[in-house]
Amino acid sequence: MAKVLVVTSGKGGVGKTTTTAALGAALAQGGQSVCVVDFDVGLRNLDLVMGAERRVVYDLINVVNGDAKLPQALIKDKRLETLHLLPASQTRDKDALKQEGVERILDELKAMEFDYIVCDSPAGIERGAHLAMYFADDAIVVTNPEVSSVRDSDRILGILQSKSRKAEQGGEVKEYLLITRYSPERVEKGEMLSVQDICDILRIPLIGVIPESESVLHASNQGTPAIHIEQSEVAEAYKDIIARFLGEDAPLRGVADEKPGRVKRRCG
Repeated sequence: MAKVLVVTSGKGGVGKTTTTAALGAALAQGGQSVCVVDFDVGLRNLDLVMGAERRVVYDLINVVNGDAKLPQALIKDKRLETLHLLPASQTRDKDALKQEGVERILDELKAMEFDYIVCDSPAGIERGAHLAMYFADDAIVVTNPEVSSVRDSDRILGILQSKSRKAEQGGEVKEYLLITRYSPERVEKGEMLSVQDICDILRIPLIGVIPESESVLHASNQGTPAIHIEQSEVAEAYKDIIARFLGEDAPLRGVADEKPGRVKRRCG
């Protein structure tokens, strides 16, 4: 049975779409069958990051409305045989998303024997974000090391813990913290929060830290998931995140201001 993983945050611009593409590609590189789904209706970007923008014919809303079959809307990645994309609509409103339609699509994807369905959530707490989170088994909450971003992430945790289907059924969505655009040098200067600061506020397991890097922007502009950036700390960090997600041990990179063992013990 496929596992539904949502990549979410309270604040926009923290790197959710970059993370969704990178994690989907990393899972596929490891032999998993993966479908990444863009829930950001009206602001479609996942297809751009994955280099598939010119191959979009049908989208999520077309499938929800019955205008297209799910296989017609799925786009196979050119680099990885087991990675597929279900793009969002660029012209429709988020109100076009219906809970029944989203559930049907996820059930169909599970029936197609994907191992993982990775949902790229819009920022915030509106309908599209709620539906992206509602059916999740696991959630990666992405935050920048800024007070406003961390505060908004805390609100997202409240939604996952109270308004997801698992919560309604008495269960829990497994939550992970991912910190992006992190710079130990700026932490040292007091310009951003440290890893430990963020962990002390959010109190969920830390799955990874992505360093601040211009290579991420260059890769996105070229339609290349960050996992494919050669000789990159960012690519290695995303690979480590997937290793941890799958239960393996992996080093915590790029955290010069913290002792990794101390972070691991206290975060969550």
